[in-house]
Amino acid sequence: MRIFLLSLVFLLTGICAYSQEFKVSGYIKDASNGQTLPGASVYTDETHQGSATNANGYYSFTLPAGKYHLHISILSYGDTVIPIKVSSNISFSVKLVPTSISTQAVTVTGDRPDKNVESSQMGTVKLEVKDLKTIPVFFGEPDILKMIQLLPGVQSGGDANTGFYVRGGGPDENLVLLDGATVYNAGHLLGFFSIFNSDALSSVELIKGNMPANYGGRISSVLNIQSKDGDIDNIHASGGIGLIASHFTVQGPIKKDKVSFIFSARRTYLDVFLQRPFITTSSPFYGTKYYFYDLNGKISWNISPKDHISLSGYFGEDVFNFSDAGAGFGAQIPWGNGIASLNWGHIYSDKLISNLTVDYTDYNFKFNGSDAGFYFSLFSGIHDYHLKYNFDWIPNKKHHIKYGLEYTLHVFIPSEISAQEQSVNFSLNSVQKLYANEGGVYLSDDYDLSTRIKIEGGLRYSVFQQIGPFDRYDQNNQGVNIDTIHYKTFQNIALYGGLEPRISFRYRLNGESSIKLGYSRNYQYIHLASISSVSLPTDIWFPSTSIVQPTSGDQYAIGYYRNFKDNLYESSVETYYKDMHNLIEYKNGVTPDENSSTNPDENFTFGSGQAYGFEFYIKKKSGKFNGWLGYTLSWTSETFANLNNGQTFYAKYDRRHDISAVANYEVNDRWTISSVFVFSSGEALTLPIGWYIIEGELVQEYGSTNNYRLVPYDRLDLAATYTPNRQKRQEKRQQRWESKMKKKGIDAPYVDHRPQWMKNFKTSWTFSVYNVYDRYNPYFIYFDIHGSVYTNSLTIQAKQVSLFPVLPSVMWNFEF
Repeated sequence: MRIFLLSLVFLLTGICAYSQEFKVSGYIKDASNGQTLPGASVYTDETHQGSATNANGYYSFTLPAGKYHLHISILSYGDTVIPIKVSSNISFSVKLVPTSISTQAVTVTGDRPDKNVESSQMGTVKLEVKDLKTIPVFFGEPDILKMIQLLPGVQSGGDANTGFYVRGGGPDENLVLLDGATVYNAGHLLGFFSIFNSDALSSVELIKGNMPANYGGRISSVLNIQSKDGDIDNIHASGGIGLIASHFTVQGPIKKDKVSFIFSARRTYLDVFLQRPFITTSSPFYGTKYYFYDLNGKISWNISPKDHISLSGYFGEDVFNFSDAGAGFGAQIPWGNGIASLNWGHIYSDKLISNLTVDYTDYNFKFNGSDAGFYFSLFSGIHDYHLKYNFDWIPNKKHHIKYGLEYTLHVFIPSEISAQEQSVNFSLNSVQKLYANEGGVYLSDDYDLSTRIKIEGGLRYSVFQQIGPFDRYDQNNQGVNIDTIHYKTFQNIALYGGLEPRISFRYRLNGESSIKLGYSRNYQYIHLASISSVSLPTDIWFPSTSIVQPTSGDQYAIGYYRNFKDNLYESSVETYYKDMHNLIEYKNGVTPDENSSTNPDENFTFGSGQAYGFEFYIKKKSGKFNGWLGYTLSWTSETFANLNNGQTFYAKYDRRHDISAVANYEVNDRWTISSVFVFSSGEALTLPIGWYIIEGELVQEYGSTNNYRLVPYDRLDLAATYTPNRQKRQEKRQQRWESKMKKKGIDAPYVDHRPQWMKNFKTSWTFSVYNVYDRYNPYFIYFDIHGSVYTNSLTIQAKQVSLFPVLPSVMWNFEF
């Protein structure tokens, strides 16, 4: 209650009378393609007042009359300082020329040089997408989710897993957004790659603690990804060709300075190598086909100086097919995401901006199998219809108020199973779709109380309702249905809601350091039910029901932030404690297929969890040598009344130590070398502690939950990027021409007759080595059993499975 009242005090603080001030506003754009630049910092050197550009590249703030130096800062464009005179409201748009900074690969950055010290937000980082290609990558394919796992407080789910754990939370506790739409499965190839094609992305922001009130629905983190607007001035294309995948992007104006487009595609060609002549017809792998593809598209329209509309879409799918004609067996397993998002940004007045997003999300998983005339089919998925309306109100330089609302209609299909033999159809379970409404309203204020104190207080109220149609089965002790309760369409089944206070406090010690405190409460109404330690497409999303209650999380954090040498180095130390309730797990011995004519939500058990830890981080932001070092020391434990005899155990997300080091060095204007080193404590898992022979049968005895840890994980990756010097190549062409003409005694100047696209053609090569010292990192443990109990020759041996040895790769990138 105190937190609630304190937030209201900050939100409703009276606005004091100021001397006459004038509005300074405009757009920040890329001079090379006309794209607006979100996240650019615009402020004055004299007062340090200003704002960051929004998602549409627009900034707005007020200043008293006078002369100032307007400072514009954003990574890969350098710092731009422009003198301005303020005597009335002015609209001032700027086009920035990109700087050639090849060594800033995926650099964590703020909106201004001292943003990490000045901001009231905690645990928020931004990734620079455009220079991703210089970092060592798996099979040469850049992956933004792999880069996120190199940040302190963010831990990897393993080699073949794009799922990431933030401060002790599971992969379903991260809200992943693409242009405002929720992404439910971000992995390809069972988690080897993410669905995000880096060529189509504009900005990536991760909030790993104390998320602002405008986000909700998850208890651990927010990963907000925005796709690019197309080049509004010129048509151009880019792409890359790697060992297992290629990608291509084309963009340009439909109407100059008004309407632009961008289209990006990516596809693997693993299926090519699984056919003849690479695989013979006698091989057990013959008939196997696997590939994935991604399609991204966006149309952006500047209707007026005050209105911007964009329509974006994503569709991607994994397709796995297997057939064995001799055995009469075949299987088709496709899964994928479809997303469509419509966004309208509008400037109502000098101080009020709005952003309306309407989107649709479709995720589904299918399994179709056949065996000697018997056909089997399984389907699961989730569909979202979502609306969000945000407002930014900046009444004066002390306040930045945000408010808005959002609504989502969820449609869940936990599992649908059917079978057919000859002409006989079997319905193994009734199609049980689950429907739910989810909504929220919020209000927050980022308030400069003084030059030293800044507070961001916010309140969010969220609500969740399961509605009909739905059938609830009443069963006796033997599991036989004795009655069924029918809920009609839109009939209320379960209703939940609650206040979610958020508050962050910053005290600036001096110009180089600050202390921050934060608290947030979050509710999560949908859950990912998994029987595996890694994220798989077979995992089922399930809503809160009359049995499954919402998960809640309370997080407390404190941090110290310090910059050195005029913000060239930045560092931070954060500690956090997170209390979680109503966590969900499958009961012992229960699997997802036990849903036939039953209530699937009765397969779950519920518990609580605690996570706490320390995060250390230091980064050199620029120069020929740059990079960062992060270290996390953390503990995560869970308690379930129906698991582990009610005793507390370490969660599968628990990692005691986690180290990530990223280094980049610009050798010269053509060569850049990069390296990544990671180390983490072994994953916790449950293994048998004994084996017994009872009546001739081998029986396992299990001890406590997660009683064993795999050996630690460590890996070193290296990369070298070569960018040919186009100017020197042009000079050599001219020298060869002049030498040739001189021998012929002809005085003819050199003229480049190549087409314009060839003159603008740029290329680069990235050579990577994954797992340089060939470390056999554990993926899972299995037991190899040989012999027989009857001949007294039985042997049982635990064996470790590792996925990736040392793997070299090469990627050729081009742009024209």
